[in-house]
Amino acid sequence: MTTAPPARPAKRGRPGYDLESLLAVAVQLFNERGYDGTSMEDLSRKLGISKSAIYHHVPSKEELLRLAVDRALDGLFATAALARELPGSALTRLEHLVRGSVLVLVERLPFVTLLLRVRGNTKVERTALARRREFDQLVTDLVAEAVHDGELRPELDPATTSRLLFGMVNSLIEWYRPQGGSGGEELAEAVVAVAFDGLRVRPQNPE
Repeated sequence: MTTAPPARPAKRGRPGYDLESLLAVAVQLFNERGYDGTSMEDLSRKLGISKSAIYHHVPSKEELLRLAVDRALDGLFATAALARELPGSALTRLEHLVRGSVLVLVERLPFVTLLLRVRGNTKVERTALARRREFDQLVTDLVAEAVHDGELRPELDPATTSRLLFGMVNSLIEWYRPQGGSGGEELAEAVVAVAFDGLRVRPQNPE
């Protein structure tokens, strides 16, 4: 009876780092120093590995940026896609989108932080900004639909309302820290409650 050869161990990247852990450290440096202010040499020193070991995983610093901002954007667009498929009113779907976006921010905080700081200096950044504008338009369209349905106050401009909504959501990167305060679900509910209390059409008091 022939014995099978021993199984080979799963291949890893260069010792100590795979792409995921490399990306986490890169995003940390980009957020601390700025993308333009971070070199591959800086990343190499932070990781304690050679630049060639980094290039084993990615071809460039810009590719690390692309992977990072896509992590944030993909989460937001997945939330938007789910919101569009939900039954119910436009307001219900808009609330779901805001709630889900807070959860994406909480779960992917370093990536969302980096996304909100890109300025369009590279092709990757310009692509990210274009996707952000596409997401903003999805929010604006939902606000407009809710206004049309009589669920949100008609005197509010949909584009302005969507900016105010996500201005509140995006401001969380400045103070939210996972180790303290509210959890993601609690925080999402608080944002929805504060945001929509002033936006809803209030029933008229009977004479």
